[in-house]
Amino acid sequence: MAPFNKCKVVLVLEFNWILYYVGHAVDTCNVTISQHPFKEVDYSVNTVNITCSFSASGCKGSPQILWFRYRDFTHEALCTPKCIEKFEVIGSQSNNNALLQINKLTVNDSAIYICGIAFSNSNSHTSKQTGGGTILVKRGSEKYSTEKYIPMIVLSSLLFLYSTTIFAIFIFYKSKCKLVKNPRTGDGKGEHHKNMSGRTVCRAIVQELYKKRYAQDHHQPECLEPDDNIYQNR
Repeated sequence: MAPFNKCKVVLVLEFNWILYYVGHAVDTCNVTISQHPFKEVDYSVNTVNITCSFSASGCKGSPQILWFRYRDFTHEALCTPKCIEKFEVIGSQSNNNALLQINKLTVNDSAIYICGIAFSNSNSHTSKQTGGGTILVKRGSEKYSTEKYIPMIVLSSLLFLYSTTIFAIFIFYKSKCKLVKNPRTGDGKGEHHKNMSGRTVCRAIVQELYKKRYAQDHHQPECLEPDDNIYQNR
């Protein structure tokens, strides 16, 4: 009986060892992740949190929380697990929550944010999973953009009004100068005609006086014919 009991103990020990080995060889760690598909914030928001909830079964150890961003056809690692500037992972791992906090949020931060959970102590392919991603959109402010360019718009309007006024004044004075110049030209021609008429009359009078005086002293020569172009006082 002693040898049989001895063999039984050895077999039990061997089965326990086999079960222990099989239990460690088969990794049953399984991770599932859920994310909100879409999140939109107003232009006035400066800080936003993106939610990532996960569950783990058959996993040992603490998970690593990873965050990635996909924007403009490029992939960017934000927290692996250390975060770069303006990004921070907050939340409690015991509650299976991993929140990504984005500080100093701008419109350029609109992108797809993907959460990743990894148990480094497990070799199972289900121990490292990523979520479906959250599309973050920050609305731009048309009002803010308009207020930003108000000084430029006002300055452009003032320059336009100034240029229009100068042009109108120039056209007005140019038209006025033409109106003034034309009457002066007519008056000049009239005065010149008057001067010529006055000279002609004076010449005719002088000639008439000369003829009378010459007729008194001498007889009028036959060669002196009356000039039709000279005014004669009769």
